[in-house]
Amino acid sequence: MGSFTAPRYMKISNTPNTSSTSTGFILLGFPCSREGQILLFLLFSVVYLLTLMGNGSIICAVYWDQRLHTPMYIFLANFSFLEIWYVTSTVPNMLANFLSDTKVISFSGCFLQFYFFFSLGSTECFFLAIMAFDRYLAICQPLRYPTIMTGHLCTNLVVSCWILGFLWFPAPIIVISQMSFCGSRIIDHFLCDPGPLLALTCARVPVMDFFWMILSSLLLFIPFLCIMGSYTLVLRAVLRVPSAAGQRKAFSTCGSHLAVVSLFYGSVMVMYLSPTTEHESGMQKLVTLFYSVGTPLINPVIYSLRNKDMKHALQKFLGI
Repeated sequence: MGSFTAPRYMKISNTPNTSSTSTGFILLGFPCSREGQILLFLLFSVVYLLTLMGNGSIICAVYWDQRLHTPMYIFLANFSFLEIWYVTSTVPNMLANFLSDTKVISFSGCFLQFYFFFSLGSTECFFLAIMAFDRYLAICQPLRYPTIMTGHLCTNLVVSCWILGFLWFPAPIIVISQMSFCGSRIIDHFLCDPGPLLALTCARVPVMDFFWMILSSLLLFIPFLCIMGSYTLVLRAVLRVPSAAGQRKAFSTCGSHLAVVSLFYGSVMVMYLSPTTEHESGMQKLVTLFYSVGTPLINPVIYSLRNKDMKHALQKFLGI
């Protein structure tokens, strides 16, 4: 989800300076005038509150409406819970940064953010995959679906996503945190990203770059291939449905999830598949901002607008 090669815009001094462990790093964020920083603070405060309210409403709607106590909506509630923490791993620190004169993040704070941002992002990849698998079973195996997707399997899949997500990146993050950092402590980003951090190390370790690339590749492409495989089978099954109404109903159950997958993976792969050196720092920030802050805001709208049961449950919960 983050870039793994050092960006060319990072200025590095050859003079060792291991004081980063005590003084931390400087997150430049979005440099502009003081008035601009205040406007950005207000804008992202509203975005953050709307994201919490949107995803929180979905969780509450699923909890209170007995008709939504099915695997599909249990996965969605967990996904919304995940989105709340995903955006929380970046935005509160970003808001504090807007009002700060120094824009310093501590060494431990930087690596904690690094760990939670990537762990939650990894968990999101796995959740998108099991949600696609659930839609495959519901559409392609409708008669066997209740016996396959039992409460026990649903719980195991949810727990597995959280465990896998949080165990995917700790090893390389711990290794990077033990490296010595030299020269400038400036990170031209709004979060602690591996590219800028590796660029600040005293000696580049190609093996670390390669290891990070392998882990990132596996994380992105294994769930993505599962999603594409599931929806290929779904599409083939839907096209065999004789009635147009039946086809529309089948597509409507998958449309929301496909839209979310497209937004998340589209933006992530723009960053991942394009060489980092071809991006200016501003473009890196914008793309990262879209998949880390924009998609958690948009997802509740997509699910509530395209799903009649969810829309009805939300209206009932909100008293509309």
